[in-house]
Amino acid sequence: MQDAAEDRTVEQSVRPKMTSALMDRTGLDEGILTTLVYRFYARVRADAVLGPIFEARIVDWAPHLDRMVVFWSSVALMTGRYHGAPVQAHAELPVDWEHFERWLARFRKTAAETCPPEGAAHVIACAERIARSLHMAVESAGPRTVPSLK
Repeated sequence: MQDAAEDRTVEQSVRPKMTSALMDRTGLDEGILTTLVYRFYARVRADAVLGPIFEARIVDWAPHLDRMVVFWSSVALMTGRYHGAPVQAHAELPVDWEHFERWLARFRKTAAETCPPEGAAHVIACAERIARSLHMAVESAGPRTVPSLK
């Protein structure tokens, strides 16, 4: 039976191989993901609907963008660099599925312009899963109405 230290050692030895395989398959690397994140959030910030939602919550964009690069590195390349709770951070946002669709449209366009075709398909599939998960979290966290028993 393996203990926690052995599990971490196995994970540390397997992760670089998984990351390398993903990079080879998708054509993605840290530089491309950095460009993707910065271009994408520039579009989000300029968006008439999404921009104000983000601007009301993010005071200093530089650390947020750096954190998003680390997040996408973990998601797209399985690097394990991100340690956070994105669901909790988004659960209370005043958004519905239309906001997520708008977010996805901008993400898809940016990915297609920034990434190699296989890489774009990969990050778009990840973004679609993330949007569905975050939407479910937002819906679950929303106010509940209790039906009248009259």
